Amino acid sequence: MNSIDRLNLDTRALDVFLAVLDAGSVSAAAVSLGVSQSAVSHTLDRLRQTLGDPLFVKAGRGITPTPYALRTGPHVRQILQELRNLPLGPPFAPADTHLTLTVAANDYQRDLLLPALSRVLEREAPGIELHVVPSGIPTPDRLRRDLCNLMISPHPPPASDILQQRLLDDRMVVFYDPSQRDAPADLNDYLASRHISIVFNTGERLGLDDAMAAQGIHRDAAVTVSNFSGLAAFLRGSDLLASAPARLHQGMMREFAQAPLPFNHRPFSLYMLWHQRYQDDPAHRWIRSQLLDVAGRLPA
Repeated sequence: MNSIDRLNLDTRALDVFLAVLDAGSVSAAAVSLGVSQSAVSHTLDRLRQTLGDPLFVKAGRGITPTPYALRTGPHVRQILQELRNLPLGPPFAPADTHLTLTVAANDYQRDLLLPALSRVLEREAPGIELHVVPSGIPTPDRLRRDLCNLMISPHPPPASDILQQRLLDDRMVVFYDPSQRDAPADLNDYLASRHISIVFNTGERLGLDDAMAAQGIHRDAAVTVSNFSGLAAFLRGSDLLASAPARLHQGMMREFAQAPLPFNHRPFSLYMLWHQRYQDDPAHRWIRSQLLDVAGRLPA
């Protein structure tokens, strides 16, 4: 007998073993279990092969347990009791939880959602430490390797082991300094203006640029910055235009006026992404529900 054989034991078979041990009879054990005598006998035969012991031998007109069965019975009973007492999941109370939550988010998603989440954690789960890192181009590998627990992005990667939840919708608008210029009157005015554009550190550009190229239009990028946080300093006091998510007006772009884009561009959504290993973890489920609540309370 080897360890693999032991691990192949199932709880039903062990229940049968204990029933026969307690009843002292195959027929009485079958009655107590609500199965046939042949089913009990078949299970005992499998256990004998697995455990390498007869377990029960004939004694007159009945049976008696072997010394091995008598020694093993209390251990089996304890194992089954511990299995039945296993909780449905690890215990969880926000106030008593201690963990580091690593969230990957670029500055737009970070500033829009995570300060409010941080305040929730401070109030209800002070033992949860929030660690924020740039998301860059979201890849399944970062979540698979546990480099972050959550990722917030408009571009969920296509992977069956990466789960997602839509947080909110947004749209692109044109920001400008109203002390320096008016909103672009039309597409020609927009294209004739100078623009601040985003080229992320990864080399990726905004999806807006691809959408414009698909429509055969191109804007003059007089300035490029690596993140949304760089827009305000260049826009302030200039006649430049910055095309960016409308919800930035709730934060880093609040001092500027905004106008609709003078061409068609579809709204987009932000998603939170996580690896399936955290799907049923109570602490992570609670954190995700709090982030979803934070997103739901944002003004449209």
